[in-house]
Amino acid sequence: MASSVQQSNTWLKWGLLGAGAAGAAAVSVVTATSALAAYFARRVVTPEKARIDDVSILAVIHHGPELQVVLAATPDTTVEGRYAIYFDDGRAHAVIGGIVAYVPREGSITREVLAVVGGDLRTATRGFWSGSIYAHPQELGLESEDVTLELPDGPAPAWLVRAPNAVATWAIVVHGRGATRSEGLRAVPAAHLLGMNALLISYRNDGDAPAAADRRYGLGVTEWRDVEAAIDYAVAHGAKDVVLFGYSMGGAISLQAADLARNRRHILAMVLDGPVINWVNVLAHQAQLNRIPDYVGRYGQLMLSHPLGRRITGLAAPVDLKSMDWVARAVELRTPTLVLHSIDDDFVPYEPTAELARRNPEMVTFEPFSKARHTKEWNVDPDRWENAVETWLRPRVGRYGLPRE
Repeated sequence: MASSVQQSNTWLKWGLLGAGAAGAAAVSVVTATSALAAYFARRVVTPEKARIDDVSILAVIHHGPELQVVLAATPDTTVEGRYAIYFDDGRAHAVIGGIVAYVPREGSITREVLAVVGGDLRTATRGFWSGSIYAHPQELGLESEDVTLELPDGPAPAWLVRAPNAVATWAIVVHGRGATRSEGLRAVPAAHLLGMNALLISYRNDGDAPAAADRRYGLGVTEWRDVEAAIDYAVAHGAKDVVLFGYSMGGAISLQAADLARNRRHILAMVLDGPVINWVNVLAHQAQLNRIPDYVGRYGQLMLSHPLGRRITGLAAPVDLKSMDWVARAVELRTPTLVLHSIDDDFVPYEPTAELARRNPEMVTFEPFSKARHTKEWNVDPDRWENAVETWLRPRVGRYGLPRE
């Protein structure tokens, strides 16, 4: 009997130790999961202070009177088209043209240099790749006015680039997450072709406009009020209506403005490039790209959208991701919208765009591109991009009102 009791006590002892070890392991897993989810959620809404120089500049070659540059081959640098590489902490850039040579085994690619602005490319060793080949309107040979928008968080700079023989419809250009108003300069020639003045805006937390109190992106839930202020400015200065041009997160912001702005009746149409149509889809895709387990990514989304997550994310208010799911809300979109989106977009999947157009063909026209990476459709084929915008917008500019109250 004593032996039996002793044996039972031994099993109980080891059982408790095992349970304790399992509990400790479970706590460790939960802690690690929470930490990773919190890091993911914070990264999504925290503005980056500076772009990372992630492309190596291996050599600059004189080819007669012209320059060529040898770069590290990356998924971005190996796509045909016209781009820019920014260097010297982003203060200078070179406009990069066609591919001259590509040596996969060496991991290098040689491309034409079309122009160098603000610095000496020969002394640069690293830079970051961009679709924004113009840093200022003057690089397009256009005069611009520095104007000020009165945003809810304070005065913010914008460029007003007037069109010759301007009509009463203005283009308001909304850049994407981590970008600046220079991103939208590629749209100005198309706007001018249609006689539209172009207002390229800054908005909260983008480094040019004042920061919001929480210094966090709202992913469109908050920034649409800055577009509302831009519409007020355009109307106060002679516009009867506006077309919103939105890139990436700027597309999500534009969609929110068309849905919620008190002056949304002035929004004639939208032209969206690589837009975020459904943040849940984008965040899941980003988690997968960063090798974050699916359940951790969903936990991060919960932190963004739940009131209790604010202490972790730093957001002043939770982000209502469902309100920005325009696939689910397809029938509610009543503003004519052209979406230009590459099926090879590496950052924002195109499938929600295609599904939105399928569900609401009356309002949404999808112009699919290929090969282009995120918001670089123009860079791959500028003529096609501009022709698509002109063909779709020309019948609308100055002729049609909105089918809303």
